[in-house]
Amino acid sequence: MSNLFYKYDIGWPKQNPVRWKDVKLIVFLNHTSLFEVLYLGFLPVSFLRMLSKRMVAPGADKTLNRPLVGFFFKLFSPGMTPITRKRDDSWQEFLESMNPDSIIVIAPEGRMKRKNGLDLEGKKMTVRAGVIDVIKTVDKGQMIFAYSGGLHHVQVPGEGFPRIFKTLKMDLETYEIPDYKALFNHEEVGSRAWRKLVLDDIQNRLETKPPTIHPEE
Repeated sequence: MSNLFYKYDIGWPKQNPVRWKDVKLIVFLNHTSLFEVLYLGFLPVSFLRMLSKRMVAPGADKTLNRPLVGFFFKLFSPGMTPITRKRDDSWQEFLESMNPDSIIVIAPEGRMKRKNGLDLEGKKMTVRAGVIDVIKTVDKGQMIFAYSGGLHHVQVPGEGFPRIFKTLKMDLETYEIPDYKALFNHEEVGSRAWRKLVLDDIQNRLETKPPTIHPEE
């Protein structure tokens, strides 16, 4: 359905090609719309089959409890775990739902960017520390940083039905998970200093890596 109504402009990694069968972690950056499910349209069908069986992802309880949107998220993403905005038992339940065969998908900002470039409360978009718990836990496989160009030209949160016949942009960057962790191995994995280095790195990626898309596209 996505391919019927949208075009894709994907920046594929040049140095380390995606090996879909080895992907263990997808970090989605630049969260702008509930309609980001449209990005599924560029993924190989074989990987979508894997996701349907092995994906685990945290989802805001506020979103998953919505009558219509929540229904479709649960239908297409049965591995989504509802979490609150607090570091409570719901986050621990999500971490415990991961296993060695899981494919983890996480949008580490934890909330959507509004049209003014800020979150709903008017604050700067920042990466939340929960993604560090995930990276610390996963030891092998390939990870993908998926940099979204944003979907405000398709649908701004809270504003009506999505526009069709638009171009969706995304750049992909891949790492072997041990190699990514090794970028920060001058600090003990899991230490406060290590967590800050990883968080700062992902924040920098959020601010500098997403491609630019123009509304007319």
